[in-house]
Amino acid sequence: MHRRLVMLSLWLVIVLSGCSGLKVVQGSVTDNTQVDSAATHGASQNALSSSSSLTVFAAASLTGAFQEMAANFEKANPGVNIQLNLAGSQILSTQIAQGAPADIFASADHKNMDRLVEAGLVMTDTIKDFAINQLVVILPEGNPANVVTLSDLVRPNLKIVLADATVPAGKYARQVLANLGADPAYGPDFDTRVLANVVSNETDVKQVVTKVELGEADVGIVYTSDAIAASNLPTIPIPDAYNITARYPIAVLAESQHQNLAEAFIEYILSAEGQAVLNRWGFNQPRP
Repeated sequence: MHRRLVMLSLWLVIVLSGCSGLKVVQGSVTDNTQVDSAATHGASQNALSSSSSLTVFAAASLTGAFQEMAANFEKANPGVNIQLNLAGSQILSTQIAQGAPADIFASADHKNMDRLVEAGLVMTDTIKDFAINQLVVILPEGNPANVVTLSDLVRPNLKIVLADATVPAGKYARQVLANLGADPAYGPDFDTRVLANVVSNETDVKQVVTKVELGEADVGIVYTSDAIAASNLPTIPIPDAYNITARYPIAVLAESQHQNLAEAFIEYILSAEGQAVLNRWGFNQPRP
């Protein structure tokens, strides 16, 4: 009898040991498989939040500032990777409208942001102006054409390069020329005569800088931020009375897969540290 009880006990131990899907938790029987699955799911969620990729579409004029801020943000948030797509705002807006996946759009004007808002592609409550910029005239090293004042821009055979009129920087440059032309000191046909010297219209402002750096143009009109990035190039300032203040909006895109992370990056850009980076690159903080 004693031997039968021992054998029965051993049999029960073996059976219970084989029931790996069950375990006793505080006196109750729980499905072990479900507990492990929940723990694995939680771990994968944590891994996702600590190793996420954020895609930022940003105007070409933001190149230096956004590269620096992206590096700072990645350093402060290990596992986060920021992918920058830098081009003319009109190109980026078109790419997003055509379905290109992105989390954030930073534009050099409101026109291209508004275009996406109208299409329902932007989280409108996240739109904020984060920087302002102005224009300046740049010249190649050595200034071989001896351009000294804004009045010199009408000289015959001068080679001027602008961003295309569809690009924010190109639109602003033409507005500046129109403002100058409205001043009798420059003459009513000033902007027409300057535009007659334009030999190339570029798809983004960085291409204007490149043309001038290579000596393929005598003059370019770009943002102050671009002139600071190309510190080897001489400049001619444009007085505030004629200049344009470009306001830069930023927003989280409606199809973003990482909205919380996108909002955190925008908060960093708007922070004192982010604004200090932008200021070093020639941008100023927008006033309400």
